[in-house]
Formats: sequence, structure tokens, C-alpha cells
Amino acid sequence: MLFPDTPDAQWAFARYEALRDALPQARFSGQPRHVETLHDTFDHFDGYILDAYGVLNVGDAPIAGAADRLEQMRAAGKRFVILTNGASRPRAAALAKYAALGLRVYPHEVISSRDVALTMLPSVPGVWAAITEPGESFADVGPVPVADLHADAGLFETAAGFLFLGSQGWTDALQDRLVAALGAHPRPVVVANPDVVAPLVGAFSLEPGHFGHDIALRTPVQPLFVGKPFGAVYQTALASLPGIAPERIAMVGDTLHTDVLGGRAAGVGTVLISSHGLFRGLDPMPFVAASGIIPDFIARTT
Repeated sequence: MLFPDTPDAQWAFARYEALRDALPQARFSGQPRHVETLHDTFDHFDGYILDAYGVLNVGDAPIAGAADRLEQMRAAGKRFVILTNGASRPRAAALAKYAALGLRVYPHEVISSRDVALTMLPSVPGVWAAITEPGESFADVGPVPVADLHADAGLFETAAGFLFLGSQGWTDALQDRLVAALGAHPRPVVVANPDVVAPLVGAFSLEPGHFGHDIALRTPVQPLFVGKPFGAVYQTALASLPGIAPERIAMVGDTLHTDVLGGRAAGVGTVLISSHGLFRGLDPMPFVAASGIIPDFIARTT
């Protein structure tokens, strides 16, 4: 589903700013240091939490030099984890994608918001309705009963809760039906991808975070958001990098409101990659000034 009007970075930035009060809070000061690549930050950090889109890949194409940069990190004794908000598919699918991109990544080096969300589902009796791409597998879910809402519309009325994994196939009409169902019978909603938008080739997609904030506005239900910029996934990421002080860890991503804001709120350093993701072809500094979200470094590329 694409934005009907002005599908550009300015629109996405304004949307995130409008939701600022619902996002984690953090304080910023100073000005970012501009560097060419992530390698130029190695003297400042010993661990890295890496976003995938805009840092390692753009769609199905790897970012030039990303695979070599991961190997340079290993050679320099740096440790890293990839922290992805991509919740539509199991983490194994992300690992397969990284392998297809030519990235050497091990299972312990990937943290998915989907996995963290599954550990945080409220304990309620009954079947959870999953919202994601129709026909996706839930083999990784474990003992929690989950069913595809696209395949069983009766779950609008009977589900114990709603697990928002992906917005593929989700429409305004389905959202209105969900809002009405939650208004009539409030139930837990867990949003495993808090992204409001995602940059595509020439457009932006509406992501689960957009619909989750709409639910918060239009129903008595306050969804639980699990993923960047919210704290639970950062706690998991920090736990996977034991022995490294938070100030020696950097969150690396392509957005201010998810990667940089979330990283600073979690107490780690931040690096904004400017050339491949949300700010591709733009100067990020006017956005930094307008939001007051200030990364420690702005790197042109990974």
C-alpha cells in the first residue's frame, strides 16, 4: 500500500515528527561528525548494532562494500549484531537473504523484532490473529496459537489478540474493520514492526507502525510496540554484546526517528548512513536541525 500523496522523505519525516510524543524520549547536544564510511568510526566504538536496509542492503541488492566492512569489523575485533524490524517472516528468512546478498552473518548475529515480540505476547487464552503477508508461515511461533487473519476473517471478532507483523495486503478497509472490532471488543495488539514507513524504489510503503498508531488514536487499545525505536529490542541487542560498555556501542541506521532516536534512548552511540536509505539523494542536516535528533556521526556510506 503506497501513500496517495507526496511519497517522499519530507512526508515521512513529517509523519514521524507528528508522532514524536508516542516515541521514546532522548536528549541530544552538539553536532554530528561527518565521515566517509563506517570504518572511520572504529576508533570510537567496539560494538555495532546494525540496521539492515540502508546499511547493508537496499531491497535485494547489497550496498557496495558492506560485505567487506563486516569482515573488517571481525578482523579489527569489533562485534556486531543486525537488528531488524522486518517481522513479516521468520528470522531464518533474514539469514537466508543475507547469505544471498553475499554477507557472512551467523545466527547469533541477527536479532529480529519478531522474535522479541513473540516473547512479550500478553498471556491471554485463545488464538492470536496475525497480520502479515497472506500465506506466511508461523512455524517459529512456538506454543502460542497464531492464525492468519487474512485466511480467517472471523478472527476479527474472536481473536484473543492481534499480532501485527507486516502490512503486505493490508488495506484501509481492513484497518477500519479492525478498528471497529477493537472498539466493540478491546483486545491486546502487539506491533512487531514499529516502522511507520519504509523507503522503496521511487515510493514509500506504509508499515505496521502506521497502523498501530492509528489504532491508538481511534480505539481504547494502546498497542505494544516491539522494535526500533522502542527499548526492548535494544535491551536484547545490548545483552548480545556482553562486556562492551554502552558508550562504546553504536547503533547504525538510515533513519533519525527509529535508529538514531532509539539508539540514543538506549544509551548507545549513533551513526546515520546518509546515502542509501531514507535520506538518499538528500542532505540530512536540515532534518537533523528540524527534529533535534542528532547522530554522533553521519557517514556517507557503510
